[in-house]
Amino acid sequence: MSTYNIDPALVAGNHQYLAGYEAKHFLWQVADGVATITLNRPERKNPLTFDSYAELRDLFHNLKWAQDVKAVVIVGDGGNFCSGGDVHEIIGPLVALKTPELLMFTRMTGELVKMMRACPQPIIAAVDGVCAGAGAIMAMASDMRLGTARSKTAFLFNRVGLAGCDMGACAFLPRIIGQGRASELLYTGRSLGGEEGERWGFFNRLCEPDAVLAEAQKLAADLVAGPTFANGITKTMLHQEWAMTIEQAIEAEAQAQAICMLTEDFSRAYHAFVAKQKPKFEGN
Repeated sequence: MSTYNIDPALVAGNHQYLAGYEAKHFLWQVADGVATITLNRPERKNPLTFDSYAELRDLFHNLKWAQDVKAVVIVGDGGNFCSGGDVHEIIGPLVALKTPELLMFTRMTGELVKMMRACPQPIIAAVDGVCAGAGAIMAMASDMRLGTARSKTAFLFNRVGLAGCDMGACAFLPRIIGQGRASELLYTGRSLGGEEGERWGFFNRLCEPDAVLAEAQKLAADLVAGPTFANGITKTMLHQEWAMTIEQAIEAEAQAQAICMLTEDFSRAYHAFVAKQKPKFEGN
C-alpha cells in the first residue's frame, strides 16, 4: 500500500501560517490561536477605505487554510468600532463613477462578507461606540457580537440615498433580529443602542467599554480550547442550511457529524469521559 505525504503548503497555497502576517491597513495580532483585527484610524472613527476593504477580503479568504489561527476577534481603536466607508476616500469618488465601476465596487464589498462567512474560524465582533454602515455589516457578518451600553449600530444606507440591501443586510439581519426589526433599521437608518441591541438579539451580551475586547478574546480563547475542526463544521452548516429544506439539512448534518466522528477529538472526548477527565482537544 502506498503512503502519500501531502504538503500542507501545496493544499493551502502557502497561506497555512498567518501569525506572522504584516497587515498594511489595520492591525493584526495572533496569540494562542486567537487573531485580533484592530481597525486603527481612531481619529476618523475607524472608517474603511478601498484598500482596507480589499485587504480584509483577502485576509479572510486566506484564513480558510490557516493552521495557526482558530478564532478571530474584530475591534476598533479609540472607543469606536467602525464608521463605515470613508466619506472622502470612498463615498466621494463613488459619485463620479459609472455603473460598471460601481458594480465592481459593490461586488468587492460583498466579497468581504462572503469571505467572512466562508472561513471556518468563528468571528467575534467587539463593538463599542459607533458601528455604522459597512462597520455594522462587518459586525452583522460575524458569528457573535459583544457590545457595550454606548454602542450605536446603524445601517444608515438610506440616509445617503441608497437601499438597505447592502452587502447581504436583507438576508442576514432578519435572521439575527427578525424581519420587522430588520425592516425598521434598514428603512429608517436609525441607530440601535447597546441595550436595545442586546434585547433584540443583535448582541450576545453587553460588557463594560474597557472590558469588551478582553471579553471577546476570552470567548475566542474558549472556542480555541474546544474541538476547532468540529466548530468549523458547525459554522459551515449554520451558513449552508439557510438554503436547505429541513430534510436536506438533516441529511447534510448526518454527513457532517459522521465526518466529525472520525476525528481524534471525538475519540479524545470519549476516553476523557471514561477516565473522568476534561478532554484536551487538538483540532484534528
